[in-house]
Amino acid sequence: MAHSLAVRPESGRRTWTVIDERYRTVAPVEEWLEAHRHLWSPNTVRGYATSLAQWWTFLEQRDETTNWRDLGVPAVSGFLSWLRNGRTVEHALVAPEEAPAPETLETRLAALISFYRWQGAVYSVPVAGRLMRGTPRRAPARGLLAHLDARTVPSPSSLVRVRRHRHRGRPPLLLPTEIQAILDGCARPDPSSGEWAGNLRDRLLFALLAESGMRLGEALGLRISDFVMGRGGTPYVEIVPREDNQNGARVKMMRPRRVYVGTDLERLFVDYLTHLACRAAELGLEIGTDSPLLVNQDRPPLLAALREGTVRDKTAALRKKKIGPASWTPHWFRHSHATALLLAGTPEWVVSRRLGHAHVQTTLDLYGWVREDEALRAAANWKSYTSGWQVADSE
Repeated sequence: MAHSLAVRPESGRRTWTVIDERYRTVAPVEEWLEAHRHLWSPNTVRGYATSLAQWWTFLEQRDETTNWRDLGVPAVSGFLSWLRNGRTVEHALVAPEEAPAPETLETRLAALISFYRWQGAVYSVPVAGRLMRGTPRRAPARGLLAHLDARTVPSPSSLVRVRRHRHRGRPPLLLPTEIQAILDGCARPDPSSGEWAGNLRDRLLFALLAESGMRLGEALGLRISDFVMGRGGTPYVEIVPREDNQNGARVKMMRPRRVYVGTDLERLFVDYLTHLACRAAELGLEIGTDSPLLVNQDRPPLLAALREGTVRDKTAALRKKKIGPASWTPHWFRHSHATALLLAGTPEWVVSRRLGHAHVQTTLDLYGWVREDEALRAAANWKSYTSGWQVADSE
């Protein structure tokens, strides 16, 4: 059974690779990952490594690892069926998981095609040519602003498809009451003492995701100086691309932007910063403006930048306590943020800039349904919910 494995090479930056059932590095996968590590974020590398580890496990079970260069549509279709119907191995290290969602299957297929297209370009491996067909005779439906988006040019498509629902699903949302329950599940003010009870860092993290719409990796890469207090003006958060974050966090596409926030989040930041300074003094450690904003406070390495795995563990703990929807993830805050702004009447191009989308068409593709959803508008007072946020169209 192949596994994706976190490793720390001589460069000192954590990354992921794939090992086979004999604990040997899978050379073709490692070579492909190594060729792209400088282009991808660590989380992207991990996702692709996970997909290719599952592919290699499938080949191991079929005793076809030596034939990985000579496979075609039947093998890839069988791989998707194997994922969909439940993977079976003689010795499993973990309990079997539920069948993956169609979106997960599409991710696995995309990683596999990317791997074989690179192998074809570099080593003339023919698999990608067997999986792909030429430009479709009928171009797919184009969005309202598709003529501005170079990505909509028809391109070769895969002969292997993932069956999805006829109507594209809407991004999952957290209603304002659910967001408040998650924040209170992390920390809440004690009426008797006036102090915060619980983990203030976690409350700040989720409040930041809810009010700014930033990606989790962007939040984990923030430093103290990136949160700029208003001092009579509007507070904002600078999202700064960096290559040297301790936790490997990266800004997607390495594009900087500024996100304005409200005074409630500013006050929460001040309370957290005071708590962090006291904690650093207790430990005899120094923090400065260039220190990570979200750090480990109770587990080693102390005051080191918070990692995504820790956030996943916190999210799972909250779900176990029945706080929030059964399957929510931190990325749901981003979808909820965009939906709230659009329901409150914010123009699409402003939302696109605030989210850091490369194209406004991406925003329309994901959230174009929002304007017509009167039922959702009636479900919660979104205008009231967003009234404290500062949204500037000059970001």
